[in-house]
Amino acid sequence: MANAIDDDLYQRTKALLEPGDVRLNGAIVHTEYDGSEDVQMMQATIDAGDIIAEHSGYDPQDCYVYSGNDDTDFSSNQHQGLTLEDEAFVWECQQLLREGSFDIVIYYEASADHEAILADIEALGFDVTGVEGE
Repeated sequence: MANAIDDDLYQRTKALLEPGDVRLNGAIVHTEYDGSEDVQMMQATIDAGDIIAEHSGYDPQDCYVYSGNDDTDFSSNQHQGLTLEDEAFVWECQQLLREGSFDIVIYYEASADHEAILADIEALGFDVTGVEGE
């Protein structure tokens, strides 16, 4: 990792991927967006989610973003990508404001094409750090 902050975020992301019912991988999308650019940051989240959907075998047009505004188990800046048909899990993220800019920590099923996801997010112009689960 480039610095202690990135290493800390990497380790925290890795902990989210610990074995459970579903094997997960993740990505940390580093943006330059500050706290006043929440619209741009949300668009970056949607764009990354669409990439994940595509590489998970879903049509992004058949997915939606659930922000949990009506769910006390959700925090602010936590979102899920779900399918329209049966609300199946596609991805989940947290948008974290760290040292003046947002990092998007997003995770998804390990069966998705991890390397292609990272490459396509990077092609959007973001630095991205891949995190593989166990």
